[in-house]
Amino acid sequence: MHFHKCHVRVVSLIGCASLALGALAAAPASASPSAKGKDPARQVLAANDGWAAAGSGTTGGADADASQVHTVTTWVEFKDALAKGGDAPKIIKVVGMLDATATATASGCAAFEADGYDFDQYLADYDPETWGYENPVSGEQEDLRDASAKVQSAAIKAFIPSNTTIIGVGKKAGITGASLQIKDVDNVILRNLTVESAIDCFPQWDPTDGSKGAWNSEYDAVVVYNATHVWLDHNTFTDGRYPDSAAPSYYGQLYQQHDGLIDIVRGADLVTVSWNVLKDHDKTMLIGNSDSEKVAEGDRGRLRVTLHHNLFQDLNERAPRVRFGQVDSYNNHFVATRGSVYGYSYGIGKESRLVAEHNAFTLAGHVDPARILKKWKDSPLTAENNYVNGRKTDLIAVHNAGVPDEQLTEGAGWTPALRTHVDHPACLPKKVRKGAGAGRLK
Repeated sequence: MHFHKCHVRVVSLIGCASLALGALAAAPASASPSAKGKDPARQVLAANDGWAAAGSGTTGGADADASQVHTVTTWVEFKDALAKGGDAPKIIKVVGMLDATATATASGCAAFEADGYDFDQYLADYDPETWGYENPVSGEQEDLRDASAKVQSAAIKAFIPSNTTIIGVGKKAGITGASLQIKDVDNVILRNLTVESAIDCFPQWDPTDGSKGAWNSEYDAVVVYNATHVWLDHNTFTDGRYPDSAAPSYYGQLYQQHDGLIDIVRGADLVTVSWNVLKDHDKTMLIGNSDSEKVAEGDRGRLRVTLHHNLFQDLNERAPRVRFGQVDSYNNHFVATRGSVYGYSYGIGKESRLVAEHNAFTLAGHVDPARILKKWKDSPLTAENNYVNGRKTDLIAVHNAGVPDEQLTEGAGWTPALRTHVDHPACLPKKVRKGAGAGRLK
């Protein structure tokens, strides 16, 4: 294998060539997917482009009849379009920003409140000074909070059927306040959308969570749950108008209203996540959501995910955190700017087999490169040819030296074969910033 030269200090796309791997032929540097016609809504995942290309590949709704091509401008229209035609191939084109919290009578959290729910009364009823930390909350206000949460859940969750492509039209299309559920289905494409993470209007106070209690929230922006052949491409995922930094604290704990951006869980398999922007978030991406043996039965041999050419910017943790799966993470750009909160990027979990190669990290001075990796369980990984602030860095060696009580072992035990091309890491800061995210799909 050979990289063409790419200057480290002045990153230029000129001279940044792709690298063919094994028997694969090098694709053009843009890694454009194959297309059926000129409509980007009918583009399919290119051969060899990550785990979602395995087997039958991922085509989404590319074969949709004209009657199953829907253009939507509201959340109601979007959910109606999802329900039409069952699992027949369908394309849904999103125009503008769809607001999942808007109803005919109200917008935002007020639209979901059960009669009698009063947050100030909730805070008074379950104040640890009087309630304590030994028992879960219960009573009228907790029941009303739970009822309100059920109303929100029904309103903002959208279940995507098999053989579906959802694509934003133009540069300003997206969805706010929703949780997109790709659950128990096959062959789904999501592209060119700005997805503002849903806020949980009704987090639950759990006084038994840790020594000081915690607020627990629901709703991932995208959930891939026991689904196969899923391609997430050229999207932007963010907390948008509601960053955690602006959230208040109650009982001395952050009023947490966000969960994950992308969670790939419960037997999900054959997923490619490419050319996305994920930024300004805390718990970003789980691949495998539990260590429990009951869950492991459905996760072993699955959770095969490819991440490439994504921008992970100003994220606290889970970019991603991996359990069980064979995860190939290459050619991503990780950025932590000055003043950002940073915990770690890669979480090494139970029976994971992570390959993290040819990535670039641009880290402000407050971030120790030893923290890029985080050991949760003793699982081997491969981490080769990664660059930190323009210098080739052995992430495992740096971690083991800097965190001596969390020693990681080398060698994931498998070699990724489903890659169309690999860019030199020095080229990634410019290339990924220029090409990743919603509104840049060609």
